[in-house]
Amino acid sequence: MLDAVSRHVAILGAGPAGASLAAHLLKANAPESGAKNAPDAPAIRVTLFDGGERPPLVVGESLVPAVIPFLKRLGIEEEVASYSLYKPGALFRFSEDEVRAFRFDDVPGATTSYAYNVPRDRLDASIRDAALRAGAHFVPHHARVERDEGGRIRLAERSLDDAGLSEQPDFIVDASGRRRLVARLLDLPTTSGDRRDTALHAHLEGVGLITPNDIHTDRLEHGWSWRIPLPGRVSVGLVMDSAVLREFGATAEEQYDAYLRHDPLLSDWGVTAKRITPVLRYTNYQLRTNRGVGPNWALLGDAFGFIDPVFSSGLLIALDGALELSRAIREDSPEALARFEQRNLLQLENWQRVVSYFYDGRLFTLFKVGDDVSRTWYGKLLNGHFRRHMPRVVTGEATTHRYSMGLVDFMVKYGLKEEDPRIRAVR
Repeated sequence: MLDAVSRHVAILGAGPAGASLAAHLLKANAPESGAKNAPDAPAIRVTLFDGGERPPLVVGESLVPAVIPFLKRLGIEEEVASYSLYKPGALFRFSEDEVRAFRFDDVPGATTSYAYNVPRDRLDASIRDAALRAGAHFVPHHARVERDEGGRIRLAERSLDDAGLSEQPDFIVDASGRRRLVARLLDLPTTSGDRRDTALHAHLEGVGLITPNDIHTDRLEHGWSWRIPLPGRVSVGLVMDSAVLREFGATAEEQYDAYLRHDPLLSDWGVTAKRITPVLRYTNYQLRTNRGVGPNWALLGDAFGFIDPVFSSGLLIALDGALELSRAIREDSPEALARFEQRNLLQLENWQRVVSYFYDGRLFTLFKVGDDVSRTWYGKLLNGHFRRHMPRVVTGEATTHRYSMGLVDFMVKYGLKEEDPRIRAVR
């Protein structure tokens, strides 16, 4: 539990997870915030460490609708909208003849009917600025942590000096992303997914789009790709087995450029598109830590777990976790921290299943069957119910809802009729 007199939280990393946690904690200090604090809880101080070293491109440029309420809560949606592209839906292409489009405003019961495609450097800066406006003490250095007694951790003396601190913080949150400082320090157990893919990611000009503002997901001859429209450019990612990529060159640039020219489904634009950034290589997908809290620490965002880029779930899990962890820290009890941990594990586990249904072809085979059945008399009776629950799992609004996830799990197991899901599986 946090110290009853001096409540000081150190956050390791000022990306979206760490910065939004800082903003929530500090905004809740205000009496008008309505935060449910422990009786007579003193204000919380926040020290936010960040070394400022970020790659020029970051995965997660296309938001799901469930992210929008978090932007509103942080007070930055209007700012984000000013430099982003409005995103009304998503498009999935499995072949030249099969294209499936989703309009977010067609989903019954949806809380949010839109999202944004965002330049991630600007989005991350907006969230960080919200934390600084709220009063976070920003330290422009990476934090170093050490083991302490009883499963606790502490800041290294050098990090205390960098922050101008004379005492250890009461609570430390690891939001360091895939550096995973605390998980590595304590050798926490992890669970890996079934995929060992590599993603190559760059920005291009001259990329063809079927609909101008939608994210495009294409099933390729090998793996899959994303096309995310951004102001003045399109983000394009290739996700496939590393061994396949090595057949197309020795460097990330050679592999990326050669595969764009190679794949038949990209032939309408891949040959003529112009790459305007370096190619970034990302690996280590589908890794989650099985434990997220300890006596004086918690994991948050990618430091807790990262599933896969296919549905842009990482930013949603980070922002949702930040809000839940802020509530747990202010409530100041082991039970509250346990609730945060269980919710975050549920998010990671459920998204892992949804992603697996995409890769093995069952998810979109189910949607195809749903279209066919909706033309029957009994399908017309049930169509509204399925459309209320199943698409909202993919948009992030119902991924933690037991019934909605249970319905998806049941239907991908028993509802595919005679359709072969391998037709839509990622190869």
